[in-house]
Amino acid sequence: MRTNRRPRTPREKYGEELRLRRLAAGLTQEALAEEVVCSPTLISHFEAGRRLPSPDDAQRIDRALGTDGFFARWLEDLDTKYADHFAVVAELEKQATLIQQFALSLVPGLLQTDGYARALFSTLRPNYRPDEVDKDVVIRTERSRILDGPLRPVLWTMMDEAVVRRQVGGPQVMAEQLLKIAGMAEAGRLRLHVLPFGVGAHALQEGLASLMSFPDSQPVAYVEGFLTGNLMDDPTLVKACRTVYDLALSDAMSHQESLALVRAAAEEHQHGQQ
Repeated sequence: MRTNRRPRTPREKYGEELRLRRLAAGLTQEALAEEVVCSPTLISHFEAGRRLPSPDDAQRIDRALGTDGFFARWLEDLDTKYADHFAVVAELEKQATLIQQFALSLVPGLLQTDGYARALFSTLRPNYRPDEVDKDVVIRTERSRILDGPLRPVLWTMMDEAVVRRQVGGPQVMAEQLLKIAGMAEAGRLRLHVLPFGVGAHALQEGLASLMSFPDSQPVAYVEGFLTGNLMDDPTLVKACRTVYDLALSDAMSHQESLALVRAAAEEHQHGQQ
């Protein structure tokens, strides 16, 4: 039987258990917030899976609920390496059977090479530290491993031509990045479409978007901006995102045309023509 909800992430399961234990203890969110020394709004975020407590907060939750370290121990097993607005999305990617993504100006994270990712992360901080960049690159590389397993999702990638033309990390890094995408497309690991400059304005010109489908629950949509993101599971909003994606896809080049463009652009970058 098909459910009406997307699959719950580990964060959401953590939050649901917190809510149940709080109710069993006869505490309101306000009362628990007093014990944890935080706002009731933050407790609400914990229970909804939007935020995770700090280790100190988790210990205070255990003391308030008499759960003998349960929430502190569970917290150690949850992935906290992603930004708050993206953590749930990273979990959903692992469960998705189909991911349809659009990129306006940068290669999507799931497809980035180490060199490309390193160039991006190096530009995010005015005075970056190499060890911090190394850590970010490893995290991004680990995320992309969902594409290598036997249960990997079907992946559609639509990119604005600006993604192909913008030289990130220098000509060799960019050539390597585009050749990786082309290789995956030729091997049947992704369906590739490019929205050429000649199209002019298109339906997805405002930014990054991703649609995810699951075997036993409703699809979701995710849109992202600078330091923020919005995950949508309301059927009306997801349908609207689907419509916009399909409109843009109708203006895109075919898979074979897109593959040819990406390979040609890789050669141009490689020979310094960009």
